[in-house]
Parts: sequence; C-alpha cells; structure tokens
Amino acid sequence: MADRPRRADARRNYELVLAAAREVFDEVGVSAPLDEIARRAGVGNATMYRHFPTRRDMVIAVYAEEVTALGELGRTLLDDPSPADALFTWLRAFIAHVSTKSQLPLAIPDDDAGQRSALYREWHETMHTAAADLLHRAQLAGSLNADLDVADLLAAANGIGRAAADAPQIDRLLAIVRAGVTRGTE
Repeated sequence: MADRPRRADARRNYELVLAAAREVFDEVGVSAPLDEIARRAGVGNATMYRHFPTRRDMVIAVYAEEVTALGELGRTLLDDPSPADALFTWLRAFIAHVSTKSQLPLAIPDDDAGQRSALYREWHETMHTAAADLLHRAQLAGSLNADLDVADLLAAANGIGRAAADAPQIDRLLAIVRAGVTRGTE
C-alpha cells in the first residue's frame, strides 16, 4: 500500500518527535529513554510510536535527516564563488557530523533483509557525491591539487572528526589538510 500524505497535525507531530529525538540523542546519547523524547515533543507515547514504532526507526529517521542536510549543503555550496572555500566549508560540516553523530548509525541493528547495509551505502553515497562534486569544482578552478582523491580527503576529514578534542583543534587540523592540498598561493 502506498504511503498516504499525512494530515497537517500528523506531520507536525512527526516533526516534533523527530526534533526532540535529535535533541535528546545529542544530549544523552542514542540509548536515551524514549519517554523523554515523547515528553519533549509534547506528544503521548502512542503518538510517538505511531510515527516511530521502534527505536531503530527513530534513529534511522534522525540520521537520515542529518545526511540529507549534508547533501543539501553540498548542492548549495556548488554556487559559492570560491570553490575551495565551498569544499572546506562542507568538510567542516562533515567533520562536525562525524564528531557528533557517529554513534547514530552504529546503533542501528541490522535486520534479516540487510536494510542497515543498504542504508549505509545510500548515506555514504550522498556524502561521497557532495564531497566529490565540490572537490571536482575546486580542482577545475585550479585551487586544489589535481591528483587529490575524494576518498582520501574524506578519510582525512573522518579522522579529524573522530580524533579532534574540540572545535579549535578541528579547525587547526582542517587548516593543515587545506595547506597540504592547495595549489599555488590559495
């Protein structure tokens, strides 16, 4: 059966629960009590479970929203007048995502159909495409080394996101990466 469009109140409740879940997961972690999410959303547990029957469903929705936002940011930055700045703005957002959201996909249990692996591939492709498009544009502009590979750049950014102690260190490490891949006097 095809999904029917949600009524306005149902859409509002869905968004309230999703926003509360994102907030609670950020504060407490992915194992936070679901009752707290319903309370913060201002809805009853039955309403929450109608939209998200399991914790897994909620985690997937929260993480998918985060990945979608990264993809949208990448597309928006393609119009930036400085291709290198656009790429490093996106990489900074990606690093923040890695440093704050890495527990979410790891908390998704797999199912018999292998849905988690399919989701991981989809999410990876979204982030890879955003980075590749921005990198290619910067390389065409002559701002970055032509032989720089997007997988290597994402691996470096991922490492920064997992290892950096705080935002100032993230910025310093990203500046080191930028200096290492920049051509000419950028």
